[in-house]
Formats: sequence, structure tokens, C-alpha cells
Amino acid sequence: MDRKPPVVHDSDAELRVSAPKRSAAGLPSLTETLPHAVQQMGPARAWKTLRAMNQKDGFDCMSCAWPDPPDRKLAEFCENGAKAVGWEADPLKIPAGFWDENDVGSLAGRSEYWLGQQGRLVEPVYKPAGSEHYRPVSWDEAFGIIARELHSLDSPDQATFYTSGRTSNEAAFLYQLFVRAFGTNNLPDCSNMCHESTGLAMGETIGVGKSAVSYTDFAKAELIIIMGQNPGTCHPRMLTALEEAKLAGASIVAVNPLPEAGLINFKNPQRPRGLIGKGTDLADQFLQIRLAGDMALLQAVSKRVLDAEAKAPGTVLDHAFLAEHCQGLAEFQAHLADLDEQEVLAATGLRSGEIDELAARYLRAERVIITWAMGLTQHKKAVPTIKEIVNLLLLRGNIGKPGAGPSPIRGHSNVQGDRTMGIWEKMPPRFLDALQQEFGFEPPRKDGVDVVDSIRGMRDGRIKVLIALGGNLVHAVSDTAVAEAAVRSTRLSVQISTKLNRSHAVVGEQALILPALGRTEIDRQAGGEQFVTVEDTVCAVHASAGRLEPISADALSEVSIVCRLARAVLGDSVPADWAALEGNYDAVREHISHVVPGFEDFNTKIRHSGGFVLPHGPRDERSFPTATGKAMFTVNALETIQVPAGRLLLQSVRSHDQFNTTMYSLNDRYRGVKKGRMVLFVHPGDLAELGLSDGGYVDVHSEADDGVDRVLRQLRLISYPTARGCATAYYPEANVLVPLDSTAEGSNTPASKSVVVRLEPAAAPQY
Repeated sequence: MDRKPPVVHDSDAELRVSAPKRSAAGLPSLTETLPHAVQQMGPARAWKTLRAMNQKDGFDCMSCAWPDPPDRKLAEFCENGAKAVGWEADPLKIPAGFWDENDVGSLAGRSEYWLGQQGRLVEPVYKPAGSEHYRPVSWDEAFGIIARELHSLDSPDQATFYTSGRTSNEAAFLYQLFVRAFGTNNLPDCSNMCHESTGLAMGETIGVGKSAVSYTDFAKAELIIIMGQNPGTCHPRMLTALEEAKLAGASIVAVNPLPEAGLINFKNPQRPRGLIGKGTDLADQFLQIRLAGDMALLQAVSKRVLDAEAKAPGTVLDHAFLAEHCQGLAEFQAHLADLDEQEVLAATGLRSGEIDELAARYLRAERVIITWAMGLTQHKKAVPTIKEIVNLLLLRGNIGKPGAGPSPIRGHSNVQGDRTMGIWEKMPPRFLDALQQEFGFEPPRKDGVDVVDSIRGMRDGRIKVLIALGGNLVHAVSDTAVAEAAVRSTRLSVQISTKLNRSHAVVGEQALILPALGRTEIDRQAGGEQFVTVEDTVCAVHASAGRLEPISADALSEVSIVCRLARAVLGDSVPADWAALEGNYDAVREHISHVVPGFEDFNTKIRHSGGFVLPHGPRDERSFPTATGKAMFTVNALETIQVPAGRLLLQSVRSHDQFNTTMYSLNDRYRGVKKGRMVLFVHPGDLAELGLSDGGYVDVHSEADDGVDRVLRQLRLISYPTARGCATAYYPEANVLVPLDSTAEGSNTPASKSVVVRLEPAAAPQY
């Protein structure tokens, strides 16, 4: 297929706004998906990839971690998954002359969308110190540069090694092995910016920081509460599971500051009623909550449950479960006895009757799932908020039985698997002990740095080398100006990538880009064609094997890149046969089976059709690997964000045609935005109170305790039915407004969903 980069305008000059949609998917999802895939890949390539996507003998979708159903459909993908495949499997190549025509400064002035549309990276390139241009280099030269810089450091802790959540289990295991053999635990990853709050909260309360439900549990639930989550855009295949649950009789409650189309009505494009009928109404109740009000809501519902038990002792709570498996109930009850209803209403923006209705639904249901995403995890009080989810579920025994449990929904396709494989700056001693026994070296024991602390370390000169296995760190993390300055202060930045993004334009004194194979491509090694594995959001592990010929002979698999990098840096200092590990991934899985719990006999189990599910004590047998061996009720002080008069509380969200920082287009179909991203969604009542008008322009200033004036300029106002007192802008553009030090307590996750802002009128941009 002969294709040239599309003409992309780096402005919102053609921005158009229409009314938001009240239904997701349907015929528009087909008319969007198929032409897009054909345009990006060509008809034959599109057919070959899409029919192998999420199939048992195919490759795993790279766009989200939603699990596959037991029975796969012929078209087991969603609109955004198809767009992700089209974006990665694009046969367009970046030509060698591109680097002469585009220096680093000019690339930094381009939009994320423009960068991603230039085609696949096909050869290693290097930007020397003092130069503004990348130039092609050999792989040996690239690895030699990295080895030289790493060996010149005074301490291994002067380097940090980032990982994206799309990295396979095999590449992730080898990457953490290399980094720890080098001598540091500096292994930040994208979990630090999304579900770190979940892992900490669930780990402390039930002992496992992963979802305690399976795919089939959704259809068995009587009540599903969806909090801070937009499945219609972020994991559209979840809508099918919600439809199945609804048709089986479940009640669904949506808790969100924004009315999201996918939670209002779903037109399943694989059903006639979804294509030509009215679809399925999903949410039976919509609680339009104020930003950061979720903890107050959860406490209020728990108090109503406890009050119902007090009125009819022995008939409401699951006393047998509580007595056998839980600890801390009395303290929790005493704490909620003093809960102030008026403070709850102020924090949530809800009416008491709405909370009563949710509590009544919870009390009627015997099997309840509460599911959430980053709308809960990216607040200052994210960790205690998620602990309140656990508190509420424990009261009526809604953990460890079919159709019930806490279900965090991971966004990136293998972010959960990467953590399982050891990509964490704080891996427990038992993992490090197993690594030592398997490979015969002493891993470092001191905790490493996470994403936010990596940026601080680069900013302050303590970290001099950044190596990123995938991702787009500089655009994904908070406080954009600080993050960019931090990366530019390093001696060397290395990006292992499939396509261009902003992190290739914001670089250290020296910079390398190393081209990696995509998940859609055949991975041939000395031992023949290889497959990799991933873990989805419900702890299921399955194989993934690409179908397309590699984009270039100079693009290597992530496993190959890590193994060759380890050989160049470590030599023979660690008794690992890197060449053998690169040549046959079964050898990698054999090591994993000896180190990582649940992966015993890995090579045999992964060859079973559909893979296997990892053990999960709370889900499987109501065993809780906490410090006490019990599920823990927790006492969490309610703290409401005080927003001064004339100010709003801002959250950032994805548009529909977006995955993380990757833009498939400049459209957000469900919210009625086309050909632009520099917009701000504000309630019409708030616009009137602030003396502003729909369609006008404002500069958005964040008001933080550090006194720094962070500003996002010239956003077009959109009058939108969001919660009162709240505003919404797109991620990652709004990251500039989030202070680096504004993070969730305990998890250090950027608090991107609760930023106090003021709006200043601005002139319309001149294009």
C-alpha cells in the first residue's frame, strides 16, 4: 500500500461543536471503524489484522485491558481497538530524509496528532550532544552509546527506566531483570499515573490489588455501580458485558460528573437492535456527582446500610462473613455514626433522596459489583475513597462470591501484567529473593523512584539518564513545563517506540529512538516464530502472536531490544543467557515460572486454549493475604475540597478518538466536538455566574498552594451538562495545569481530576 502522511493542521481552526450524543456505538461505530482501518492499512491488511484481533490464536488488542469473553465473536474488537490497530499497523514508514528535514525544535512545535501520523519508525536514530537533528545509527552503535552513559554514572540510581503498560509479560520480566542486575529499583511505569491508588487501597484492605471478579461475574451481578469511568470511550467492549448483565436482570448505576453516552444507551453493532433498533438503556440511575465527592457518597451509603441493620438487627449485614473474614467493623461503625449529612450533600452536589435510592438498590441486591477507573484514582483522597468501596462491599459479603466484588478497570493493555512481572519500584522482598535464587545475583533492596519522583530527580539533577520502554512519559505526566525541563536536563534520553510522539521531541543532551515491532507483527527469532503473553484486567493470562510481516528488518522486538541492551551494558556480570532468552521466549517463561507466583508450569498452561487465570485469594476462596489474614475495614476522615467563589474544579478526560496520549483523530463524537481539542466544558449555570458565554474563549489558570501561575490559554467554552462547579478539559493538554506535587496521598498519583482553576476571558486565537 502506497500512502503518504495526511495533511494535518496543528490548530483548531476548523473546530465545530454540536449537541452531545445520548447513545454509543451502533451504525456510526461501523461507518467510523471500517473506512478508518482501510484508509490506514489497505483492505487486505485491515482484513488480516482485524479478524485475528483478540482471537485465541491471534494477537491481543493494544488499546485496553478489557477481558475477552469465553466465547469469542468473529469481530471481537471495538471501534477504538480497530483504530489502535490501524494506527500501529500503518505501513507508512518514516523515511531517512525526515530527520534532515525536521530538527528537534520543529518536532517539539508539532501536535501529538501530527507526530503520530508520520508513519512507523524503522531504524535507530541518535541525536548527539550539540546537535538538533537525529541521524540514523546502527543497533550496535545505539547500544554502545547507552552502555557508555550508564557506565559513566556515579550510581545506578542516577538512571530511571520507565515502562509503558503495553509491554508484554516476557519483555517486562526481562526489563526488570536487566534494571535490577544493573543495580537499581528505579522502575517507574504508567501504573504510577493511573491505578496506583487502587493497588495501595486494595492491597491494604483485602491483600490483592487486582480485580476480584471475572468476566462472567458481570452477567451474574444484581447491581453494578460504575464510578468515575467512561467505558464507551476508554474500554468500549465493556458495554457488551453491561448489556449482557442488563438483559439478565441487573440494575446499573452510573456515578460521574459527566453524562457519558455509553452509560445512557448502547447500540450493540453486533445485534440487529443495535444497528437499526433503539439499543439497550444501561444506567437505571445516574448520580451526577461533584468532582472528588465519591468518598462522601460511599460513606453516606454505608451509613444507610448500617442504619438499616440497626432498625432490623441481624437481617441486613452478612454477619457470618463479617465474623469469619473481617476486622475493624466496630471502629468503622463508630466513625460513620458522626457522619454529617450536610457535609455529604455539599461534597457530592447530590440530594439526600438520590443517595437513599442508591442505598435502597444496594440493600435489595445480593450480588454487587463496584467498578471504577481514573475518575476515582486521580484525586488527593483517592486511596481512602477506594478503601470506602471495599468497606461498602464488605458489609454485605460482596467479595468472594459469584457476581460480586471490587473491579478496577485497567486502561493499558498489559499494565497489570507488567506489575505482576516485577515492573515496580517497590517490589516485595519475596519477589527479590526469588529473583536472586533464580539468577544468582543480589538485587538492590532500596525502593526506587516512581514517575513523579523520577521527574523530580531529573529536575534536581539526581537522575541523568532516562530509558523508556514504550509510552510517552513527557506528555503523560503532570506539570508539563516542569516535566519537559526535567527531561531536557538529562545527559541521555532513550525512547523505545513504534511511532513518533512528543517524548521524541523533548529530549536530553543526547537522545536515541529505538524502533520496536508492534503487537500486530510476526516476531521471528533464532528459535522460530515467537508469541508473547499479556494479563488482562481480571487476571486472565493469554498468548498474543502477530500476523503481519515486520515493518522493517531494522525494527526489533521489545524482547530483542532488552536482551541486546542487557548484553551491551552488563556483559557477563549476571549469569543470564541473554542470547538464548532472545532466541526462544519459552526460556523466558521458564524463568518466570520459577520467580512469579501463579505462573508455575507457565509454558504448558499458556498453550491451553484461551490461556489461564491467575489465583486470587479473596475472589477464589475468601482468603485475605493482609497483615492480619482478614479483610480490613478502614476509618477514613472525610475531607471536602473547598473551592473559592468564582473558581471551578477541573478534571481532564480523553476524547473518543484517543488512547492515552495517542490521537486517532481530532474528533470527540459522543461529546459533539469535531476537528479540535482546545475546549473547556462548563455548566451553563456556571457560565452565567462567571459572566462568560458559550463559544467564548478563556485562559485557564490553576490555583495551587505553591503560588505558580500555570495556564492553558485560549480554550473555547462549551456549555455542557456537567456537574455544577466543575469543568472538563482534554488530557494531556490539561496536564500543564496539574502541579507536580499535587498527588494522591500514599500512591503519589497525579491528582489530575481535582484542580482548582479560575477562568480569565481571552481573545479568540488567530489562525
